[in-house]
Amino acid sequence: MAAVAFVAPYLLETTGRFVEAAARLPGVELGLVTCEPVENVPPRLRDLLAGHWRIGDGLDAGQIAGAVQGLSGQIGPVRRLVGVLEQIQVQLAQVREHLGIPGTDVATAHNFRDKAQMKSVWRAAGIPCARHRLADSAQAAADFADEVGFPIVVKPPAGAGAKSTFRLDDPGDLQVWLDSAPPSPDHAAMMEEFLTGEEGSFDSVLVDGELVWHSLSHYLPTPLEVLRNPWIQWTVLFPRHIDGPQYAGLREVVPPALRALGLRTGFTHLEWFRRPNGAVAVSEVAVRPPGAQISSMLNFAHDFDLYSAWARLQVFGRFDPPTRKWAVGTAFLRGQGSGHIRAVRGLDELQHDLGHLVVEVSLPQPGRTTTGIYEGDGYVTVRHTETPVVVEALRRLVTDVTVELG
Repeated sequence: MAAVAFVAPYLLETTGRFVEAAARLPGVELGLVTCEPVENVPPRLRDLLAGHWRIGDGLDAGQIAGAVQGLSGQIGPVRRLVGVLEQIQVQLAQVREHLGIPGTDVATAHNFRDKAQMKSVWRAAGIPCARHRLADSAQAAADFADEVGFPIVVKPPAGAGAKSTFRLDDPGDLQVWLDSAPPSPDHAAMMEEFLTGEEGSFDSVLVDGELVWHSLSHYLPTPLEVLRNPWIQWTVLFPRHIDGPQYAGLREVVPPALRALGLRTGFTHLEWFRRPNGAVAVSEVAVRPPGAQISSMLNFAHDFDLYSAWARLQVFGRFDPPTRKWAVGTAFLRGQGSGHIRAVRGLDELQHDLGHLVVEVSLPQPGRTTTGIYEGDGYVTVRHTETPVVVEALRRLVTDVTVELG
């Protein structure tokens, strides 16, 4: 039996799916490192665990190392150390190196976590990406704006998704930002050239440095545009066919981009742009499965179990590439403004036309306070064998469904 430690600071629903999948792998004894007391672990998952070790800070490498050593007394010497949360990948790598556990090393983990370093590695390797600067002062920020012009994207150096990301359109926006929250050596900001055109994600698996599987999505519109326009209901589209020439540029760029960062085996979630002239550029990448319902969409598009496939890859270094069988789309239902959700209008009218396409739904709940985030307060996922059918369903969902706030 292989003793495996899974670090999950908190057992959110999606995280729990990955933990359970790892615990169910044949030949695995799984120990859970978490901030949750054992009585808070769902009974179904608790029964699958061979060990449990509680720590106070799930992001502290020293506490994780102590927990892994403690688990070794419960389940035997830990042979693999895994976790799905992006914010702990560097700490996991540090503990692996400290305890001699195989897996992604510290240098590679830093390349994926530090977005400024990531861009520097890519530019040195000739990978097309946005010009950038890690600004640690108001002067450095102003110099970068003079160099690349506007618009400019500002984000945290170790962010996740589009959180805490915003756009500066002109010198006035720059000055407002510098007056309110200027960058400093202790709070540097990642500044990037704003790339226009199509945007989406490229999820992929490398085994021994070779791309063995990939998936593509389109963001409609881009997350940054959704953040700037609170009336927009965001959609994500998985086209049915992704092996054609229109995506050849991405298939050529992504593998060397991942290898440049040091990855040999792993699952990655990469954001890409395609400029109006057709040129492809990569934005950033995380060495983890995707969020924002995209993990579930991958399951629906391929009729497979991503959670088990990820666990098998992490523990045994094996991945059985699934076949794309469906086009899939998710419409994120978002209220305009702030306050409590009063009602969701328009779904009853769409049930007759779109009901047969729906594979998953989570409706905004009246009475709850709106989240105010671009993923919205609920979602509807649809699929069909033909991509245009899914595109039209998404259009109708975001056009005809309204989340009323009050």
